[in-house]
Amino acid sequence: MEQWIPILLMFIVGLGFALVSLGLSYLLSPKNPTIEKLMPYECGISSEHEPSQRFPIKFYMVAMLYIVFDIEIIFLLLWATRFYQLGWYGIAVIGIFTLFVLETLYYVWKRGVLDWNTSGRLRYYKEVKDAA
Repeated sequence: MEQWIPILLMFIVGLGFALVSLGLSYLLSPKNPTIEKLMPYECGISSEHEPSQRFPIKFYMVAMLYIVFDIEIIFLLLWATRFYQLGWYGIAVIGIFTLFVLETLYYVWKRGVLDWNTSGRLRYYKEVKDAA
């Protein structure tokens, strides 16, 4: 238990520093809000009208998929650096992990998340016919 005391002490010092810093900044900061300060800031120019179109959800879906598959690459890199130490257990675990990632890729592919050309999809034509 003695070896945990320095870690606990460092945690308490760090937490105390954060709380004291936030408290002092709250107490010492000037509090004079104006209309300009309360307006949303966007590149220094206040927007006069709404944008003509919003970003499609596909942009955000691709960004989230990028993050998922980027994290997968990090796990594969870490596994590759310890390949010999992990042995067959490591191969089995990374095989299961890769199967789950490939299943996710198959799912998003079938759902059409990666398909940007909606007018050229055969599935799109079927949906339009069924709706009419």
